[in-house]
Amino acid sequence: MSKSSFNPKRRQALAGLGAVGVAGIAGTTSREAQGAEHDYSDIKVAKNGQYETATLRQNAINVSAIQSRVRSVDVNNLKATTRANLDHVVKLINYAQGAPEAWGGERRWGSKKDLICMHEFPIQGFQPWTRKELYKVAFDLPGPETEVIGERAKHFGCYIAFGCYAKEKDWPNHVINMSVIVGPDGNIVSKQWKARNILGLFGSGALIGTTVYNVLDRYVEMYGWDATLPIARTDIGNIAMTAVGIEPMIYQCLALKGAEILIMSVTGGSNAESAKQAARTNRIYTVGVGNSVSPDNMGFADAAGAKAEGTVIVDPRGTVVGKTSNAHEDIANARIPIADFRETRRFREVPAALIAPVLAQYEPAFKPNAFLDQLPATYEEAGQIVREKMGQKP
Repeated sequence: MSKSSFNPKRRQALAGLGAVGVAGIAGTTSREAQGAEHDYSDIKVAKNGQYETATLRQNAINVSAIQSRVRSVDVNNLKATTRANLDHVVKLINYAQGAPEAWGGERRWGSKKDLICMHEFPIQGFQPWTRKELYKVAFDLPGPETEVIGERAKHFGCYIAFGCYAKEKDWPNHVINMSVIVGPDGNIVSKQWKARNILGLFGSGALIGTTVYNVLDRYVEMYGWDATLPIARTDIGNIAMTAVGIEPMIYQCLALKGAEILIMSVTGGSNAESAKQAARTNRIYTVGVGNSVSPDNMGFADAAGAKAEGTVIVDPRGTVVGKTSNAHEDIANARIPIADFRETRRFREVPAALIAPVLAQYEPAFKPNAFLDQLPATYEEAGQIVREKMGQKP
């Protein structure tokens, strides 16, 4: 650039974009008119390497990632099949804590775990249910199922993280793909909606669970911008949980908001590679917890996308510090020196002044708020919505 073309005002504008950062363009494709003022002041994001935390209760934590089966409940026998799956989950939690019922419920093997992580659908499983069926399958939060999980969390004095389909009273007929973290007092400490669904992965269909992106304007109106990518600031570290696959920019934004541990819980395939990449590129701990081989899940082959070493716990250098040894039900364990990490953490510098102008001008084919216009009853209807909004032929 020649000296004659230098524009101080333009430099100030770009500097402003850098200060606002990537979060500053978050609403540019919503229903609100472009150019309208957006208030992002509630977003808790790191500034000069400093971010919001809760006081740690201990310097290091023990983490387990449970690689379990996917076995879908039967809509026509919902109570019994849900109970069977929940009993299986409880058994695996006891195993992770080294305290199965067969040993009298006492810990006789290994150390106490402070955080137990499970995948996206350990209790309900997955089927291409209709909305009517899925609404029956979905949990209330809190509800009987979370009370059972909460009892185990309180008994062991630990946090338990898992995914589920959930109902929310303020969102009638919606079913939310929810990540839940239960605390050592037995209560839910964080409910984290899935940020968005990946598109084009299911042939002519698409997922019908409601995500933040699909109801963005109303969601922000109700909960604020900070809740779109939430962080649970607990006394064992800042924890984010996501069932969004192949979304490195979302993982990066969670890290920029202060996530120290990112739990990645996508079912149907290995999370190991994504977890390694997310840990290395964002300099955080990740838990990539996937499903095991899953026999007797109607409509799906037993493999269910499971892979050997498909569940991992990864340190900020991208080094695997815990992993499953096979594709069957298994538990990965690792110790995270959370206090030392927090004290020595160095954020990966993001050149926001370079990136923000590109994101501000980019327009995705699939805009937010699709489920505010129409709530699809089936996966086929959801696929039609996706194709229509992306300008694709039927």
